Amino acid sequence: MFKFLKDKLKKAVSVFSKKVEEEVEETQAERRSTGPRKSSTFSLEPKKNAKKPETKKVKAEKPKAKEVKAEKSKKEKKIKEEKKAEEEKPEKKGFFAKLKDKFVKEEEKAEEEKEEVKEEEKEKKGFFEKFGEVFTTKTLSEDKFEAIFNELEMAMLENNVALSVIEKIKKDMGDKLVNQKLKRGQIEETIESSLKESIEGLLHEKADFLKKIKDVLKEKRPCVICFFGINGSGKTTTIAKLASLLKKNNFSCVLAAADTFRAAAIDQLQKHGDKLGIKVIKQDYGADAAAVAFDAIEHAKAHKIDVVLIDTAGRSHSNANLMDELAKIMRVTKPDIKVFVGDSLTGNDMVEQAEIYTEKTGIDGIVLAKADVDEKGGAIISISYVTRKPIYYLGVGQNYDDLEKFDEKKIMKNLFG
Repeated sequence: MFKFLKDKLKKAVSVFSKKVEEEVEETQAERRSTGPRKSSTFSLEPKKNAKKPETKKVKAEKPKAKEVKAEKSKKEKKIKEEKKAEEEKPEKKGFFAKLKDKFVKEEEKAEEEKEEVKEEEKEKKGFFEKFGEVFTTKTLSEDKFEAIFNELEMAMLENNVALSVIEKIKKDMGDKLVNQKLKRGQIEETIESSLKESIEGLLHEKADFLKKIKDVLKEKRPCVICFFGINGSGKTTTIAKLASLLKKNNFSCVLAAADTFRAAAIDQLQKHGDKLGIKVIKQDYGADAAAVAFDAIEHAKAHKIDVVLIDTAGRSHSNANLMDELAKIMRVTKPDIKVFVGDSLTGNDMVEQAEIYTEKTGIDGIVLAKADVDEKGGAIISISYVTRKPIYYLGVGQNYDDLEKFDEKKIMKNLFG
């Protein structure tokens, strides 16, 4: 299961990552090619043969007597003013008060210097971190992402991944990669992680088939389950497997052979019923399918049987008359659970069928037959997203026990493990 898709995805992710790495190298090469800026230099040494500035000698003149007397008078006046001001000053602070003031001032000054150093270090660190990021990280433009996603897109198309699913994956990956910083050496890991997360999101629909039956039985009996799909999808075998599963889980059940368009289908279901020891309600070839289903429900009511499993004729989703006939069965039986059985090997065709059945009749869940031989696996990760319905089981062989409960963790391990 998933062998081809796993190999293709692995190769495509590797190519995708390599192209992003090349984009990083190209950008850095462009930066290096510009070269460092030329810095201008200057010297503090005097130039040789430079002429020294001429200095004129000035003779000191002796001060005159009148000027000396005036200067002395000014000094005396200044001393008197200072003495008067000193007398008017408030009481001086003591030694400890002065020391305390000095200590406080020194502390404040030290704190200011610490803050300045921290700011400088922070600014310096921020600069070098930003400078380093230029050489260790790269942002991927939207145009570049579009161009290099093509490899991954082709790998998924070749392995039956639906177009709507590819668009979803592309959007998810774009949101995580475009214009985001990608670290060199971790680009492939980042791309694979975003792809994995996107695919996990496609498999979010979950449901417990047996629990759903129990919930119906709390309200009414029997629980009516109708199965449909195209010709050869594996409905009859799937119904037999589910009947065996129900019997092992202590549910009583009855089978309705409502595929009256093929005599072989009636015989096939009867053989399964005989092997399992389960009653089959049937009519002749060509009988009204809705009438057969109705009889089976009445039989279950009369005998207090838990579950009615209705096998319908395989019909193409494009055949309007057959789809109308199926709508009639739905009106008569009013099924509690509607199950679409798909052939995994038909890939995108199966996804399209399920989408139309969802619109025409409505479905509650999906069983995928022949999943064990589906090497591509794209349909398995597409169908739940397209229909918004859970996958109940995967058919993984021809025996009655070859029915595997759908486990998204196992799917992811098969794809990326």
